[in-house]
Amino acid sequence: MGADYRIVVLLSGSGTTLQSMIDAELPANIAAVISNKKNAFGLERAKEANIPTQVLEHEHFESREKFDSELQRLIDQHQPDLVVLAGFMRILSNQFVSHYAGRLINIHPSLLPKYKGMHTHQRVMNDGEPLHGSSVHFVNSELDGGPVLLQARLPVLPTDSVESLELRIKTKEHLIYPTAISWFAEGRIKLIDNNIYMDDQKMNGPVVMDYM
Repeated sequence: MGADYRIVVLLSGSGTTLQSMIDAELPANIAAVISNKKNAFGLERAKEANIPTQVLEHEHFESREKFDSELQRLIDQHQPDLVVLAGFMRILSNQFVSHYAGRLINIHPSLLPKYKGMHTHQRVMNDGEPLHGSSVHFVNSELDGGPVLLQARLPVLPTDSVESLELRIKTKEHLIYPTAISWFAEGRIKLIDNNIYMDDQKMNGPVVMDYM
């Protein structure tokens, strides 16, 4: 494992999550960064870190399946052990998700299974939730529905705005995502029959890191 462990990162935007991985000096090799947006600043972050980049613009494909098929071909050229979604703003086809079953992960800004989908910070505040957070999860064919490995949890403060809450969540995401990736690179995590095993022990729920 370690530096021989290869990951491919998919992104669409500014790449702050990618930067957190670069800064964390993961026990893994970021083999490539691929974006569906040619102007994504995350590509510049990758180039600055001497990580190979590729662009595959989804607008050039007539269907989601054809785009995903070509994306899969690009990814597989790098022979990744893990594919990491880092702000990749695409809903992935079932065939793509199935191809990477057990080695495709995402981070979602809520305490899954609560608040799947978009606008999580606003929805949490609207509902008066006392706690909010972010979840690292395996990707399956259900939106934000795969088994959850790791969560950051923190209180919603009376002084929070949507923007301040989002920022506080983002800073914790930049801690827990590199942590989770490191666990994979160290050979500690397996997905068997839709159950997560850590150090060969079946997990009964995600690891939760409280930031009170």
